[in-house]
Amino acid sequence: MNWGEQLREHDIRITPQRQLVIETVERLHHSTSEEILAEVNKSFQGVNLSTIYRALEVLEDAGLVAHTHLGHGAPSYYIVDDSEHIHLVCNVCGQSECIGEGVANELRVQVHSQHGFDVDMGHLSIHGTCRSCTELAQFLEPAQIAAAR
Repeated sequence: MNWGEQLREHDIRITPQRQLVIETVERLHHSTSEEILAEVNKSFQGVNLSTIYRALEVLEDAGLVAHTHLGHGAPSYYIVDDSEHIHLVCNVCGQSECIGEGVANELRVQVHSQHGFDVDMGHLSIHGTCRSCTELAQFLEPAQIAAAR
């Protein structure tokens, strides 16, 4: 089902702003509301942050968009699909990447079988040091690595 059909199924009007927001979230993958606003304003002037927040809320209620907290800052929004993933966040450079369904499902099964706990994979992020920063750490201090990125 495409997002237009899903919005109509929830009796939600497809406005130009909602269309721009969902297309932008889809294009940027994981992005904050401020990043979405900056991207939307490149092609559609006059949209403000409150419009972005309202659109994201509607899209999240419809199950099209979800958010996760990749750190202490603003939440990051992404398109919901059927594949679960885990967010890996580098504490040095701030970059994030997703690891796929296999690892996520394996973790979910292990945690459930050992602890009886159902993991909300959409909000799961693991913090550490990415491969690039680990390799650079042999030669540079963490502040130098972050500044270089």
